[in-house]
Amino acid sequence: MNKDILICGVGGQGTVLASRIIAAAAMDEGYPVHSAETIGMAQRGGSVTSHVRIGGEAYSPLIPPGGADMLLAFEPGEAVRNLGRLRRDGTAVVNTTAVKPVTENLRQTGYDGSEMTAWLKGKRTCLFVNGEEACAPFGSAKFFNIIMLGVAAGSGHLGLKKETLLKQIEKCVPARFLDVNIRAFRAGIEIAGQEGAALKGEKTI
Repeated sequence: MNKDILICGVGGQGTVLASRIIAAAAMDEGYPVHSAETIGMAQRGGSVTSHVRIGGEAYSPLIPPGGADMLLAFEPGEAVRNLGRLRRDGTAVVNTTAVKPVTENLRQTGYDGSEMTAWLKGKRTCLFVNGEEACAPFGSAKFFNIIMLGVAAGSGHLGLKKETLLKQIEKCVPARFLDVNIRAFRAGIEIAGQEGAALKGEKTI
């Protein structure tokens, strides 16, 4: 299998942990993996981008423009920013809940992610996830990264076994938070629909 996955979001959303779980799961399944992270001002809510390249055809850790098979976007603005990395026939999993930057609080521009979501529709095969609603049963947005992993796995386009991902979650998550993270992962799978179902066209969930 050869698969290029781009994970993007803002600081504090757990994108780096998600990328490391994907990379570790791929290696556990026997695939060579290249990965890289662009963090920048992440600690101040800035952009975070992680590249995960699975398979023997990748000779660089960075995914070239138009080369990603899957885009996992934890924030709608970041989805728009990074859409150029996604293949024309690639799949995007996008959080519709915006994370407002400091400039929004200062200028009150009205940014809520809705314009970004509207623009994305029709640009690629997109699966939209309402992050606020998805996290509500768990009482915190801290579990959204694991929910997104579940959605990606459940979409059938990640290319990795759910059991392998779950095994890596068990390794990476502190024991006291393991049960809730397992439930979050399974909730993501349920959000994506039936296990292994192929994504056809555009879906909003």
